[in-house]
This record gives sequence, structure tokens and C-alpha cells, in this order.
Amino acid sequence: MSSVGLLLLCGIFLGVAPAHATGEAVTIDATVDGTPLGEDELLLDPSRAATISVTVHNGTDTVRHVKAIRLSGTALALTFFSYDTVVPFDVPAKQSVTRGFVLDLGQLGGQATGLLPTEVEVLDTNRDVIASIGVTGDVRGSLWSVYGLFGLAAFGLTVSAWTGALIALARRRLPARRWQRAMRFLPAGVGTGLVAVISLSVLRVVAPSPTVEIAFIVVAAAAAFLLGYLTPHPDDDGLPPAEPPVDPESTQRIIRPVPGGVR
Repeated sequence: MSSVGLLLLCGIFLGVAPAHATGEAVTIDATVDGTPLGEDELLLDPSRAATISVTVHNGTDTVRHVKAIRLSGTALALTFFSYDTVVPFDVPAKQSVTRGFVLDLGQLGGQATGLLPTEVEVLDTNRDVIASIGVTGDVRGSLWSVYGLFGLAAFGLTVSAWTGALIALARRRLPARRWQRAMRFLPAGVGTGLVAVISLSVLRVVAPSPTVEIAFIVVAAAAAFLLGYLTPHPDDDGLPPAEPPVDPESTQRIIRPVPGGVR
């Protein structure tokens, strides 16, 4: 029998074993296609189903009732994909239970692409999270997915913000006060940081964690703010001030007598 068949057979029956958890907590271990979730990236391919096995370790003194197992991916505090599979079972106190199931990822290609923080969560009957485990998911989706289009929209808005600020600078239409000029450039900086975070994620360089997001957005925003603050005053063209025009009608001709009486 194949390994997939053995995993599905284990998922049919309730497996009770000595608890692996320590202390008064509920923890979980999970595998996807036989690969344990840990520090390595989790490959999520929409072209094939994923075989998931979850072991819940109940370190508490009460029975925990599990209703569903969730696989989700988030970025920038937004959830771009989420799959809930109803797998009801009970986990006795101080014991562990394993469940396995096959998850169809066919719609994932239109939801996300690139590296995304991914979590496997166990939900109770009230749909509250009992325990979870996180991993970096490598989603092999399309650039035209929801996440990809979100990045393209952010890129378009950022280009528009930079274009408006630079055109105003070239036409000397920026505010006279420095801090107002800096605030004019600030949205373009925030957009630049946002685009950088999404681009590195889609290109599978760095996953968008809160630390990465804050660092890129804050640095880009600060650089744009400083650039706007240092822009020249709109009335300062670098030339010496011109003399005011003279009104001919306001001038008078003064005639002085010539020495010697010559007229």
C-alpha cells in the first residue's frame, strides 16, 4: 500500500498515543505530503492535491473538542487564502490524536503566488483556534491572482503618487512650507515600501513578515519625506531678485541752469 493510502487509513481511525506535549498547553505537529512543517518552505502547488496530517497534543487536564483544521496564508495583515476542512474528533487529556486528509488546492492559483506566511490551525466547536503552527509557504500561483493584482495595483498607485509629486516640483507648485512639501512626497514613499515588500514576496526572495514590512515601509517613507523636505522653495529659482519696474509717468525731468548764462 502506498504512503498516501497508509496516511488516509490512519485518518479514518482515532489514534490515541501518549502525549508529547509538556506543560499545560495544546500543541500540534503537521506534515504536508509527508514533509514535516518546520523551518523549510512549504510547497503549495495548485495543480495537485495536498495530503495533510495533523497531530494534536493535549497537555491540559480537560478533553479538547476539535471541529476543523485550517490552512491559511496572510500578508500585510490580510488573508489571501484560507481552507477549512471539517474533521471532528476529541483529544483526551494528556494524550495525542492524529488525523489525515487530502486538501484540493485547485483554486489556490487564483488567490496567491510567491512566498507567504502560512499557518495550519486547529479549531474547536466554537471555531476558536486551539493551536497552530506556522511556516513559509511557497505558493506556485499566477501573477494574475488576487495577491498579484494587489501588488500591481499598489505599483500603479505608487507610480501615480511619484508622478504627481515630481510634476508639482517641476512646475513649482509645491507648498511653500517645508513640512507640507515633505507630506506631499510621503504617500509615494509608503507605496514604494509596500511595492518592495510584495515584489520580494512574489519573486520568492523574502516572505512578508511584520519585521520586513515595517522595515521597508518605514525606510522608504522616511526617505521620501526627507526628499520632499529638502526640495527647493517654489519661489526660489537661484537667481538674484529682479529690480522692480519703473513707471515712466512717475518720473520727472529736472532742468538745472547752465553756468555762464548760456541757454
